[in-house]
Amino acid sequence: MRSEVHDLVHRAQAVLEPERELNLATLDRTFTLRGHDAVTSAIGSSLLAAIEREAPGVAVRMLAEASIDTNDLRHGQVDLEIGSTEPDLPEISYRTVVNDRLVAALRPENPLAEGELTVSGYANAGHLTVSRRGRLTDPIDATLAELGHSRRVVASAPTSTAALYFAAHSDLVVAVPEIMCRPTLQSLGLVTRKLPFTTPTVTLFLAWHQRYDNDKAHRWLRQRVLDAFAVLYDETEPADRG
Repeated sequence: MRSEVHDLVHRAQAVLEPERELNLATLDRTFTLRGHDAVTSAIGSSLLAAIEREAPGVAVRMLAEASIDTNDLRHGQVDLEIGSTEPDLPEISYRTVVNDRLVAALRPENPLAEGELTVSGYANAGHLTVSRRGRLTDPIDATLAELGHSRRVVASAPTSTAALYFAAHSDLVVAVPEIMCRPTLQSLGLVTRKLPFTTPTVTLFLAWHQRYDNDKAHRWLRQRVLDAFAVLYDETEPADRG
């Protein structure tokens, strides 16, 4: 009942929205964003600076990526969600933000930091996985198996930030999205190496419920998020769907 009322109220507001002018200086609203920790770390500072500069009355809740699939966008509990899964519900609008690639991250003192990374050199190293569910395997293991290799995964980390911190203080290697993790990689003084095999592209999607399609304040926030990504990725923004 509560979610249905919430939806009806916002749909009614959307009908009136075209007649109202958005005054960012007086906007008093709290938005909830959910995304991978690497995304939050990468765009958070730029996004918050824009909000403070343009709409000082706006507050943002940044939530960690959920460990299970949720319907929080549908129920109005999350305003924007940034993730690697393309939404399949018809009432969820989204746009592709960027395509990234996985790279091997390691500290400069790691013996693998010099020269070209080979399949055998990579497979023989100690590894970390990034999994909020604690999984010790990922698609890289299947790729290595096809090439006749296997690797030893020492530990899983719940976030890419934690995994990169562990790599910075050991000779462990972790595969992470290159550009999305760039700020953390630079902060920790880590180096990256191209993986010696092909991996799928990491695609990020920005998603929201269609009730907010014509919500001017929500549209402003979406654009600020995209601007923050543009600073990070320096890519042309794709068009909206929905």
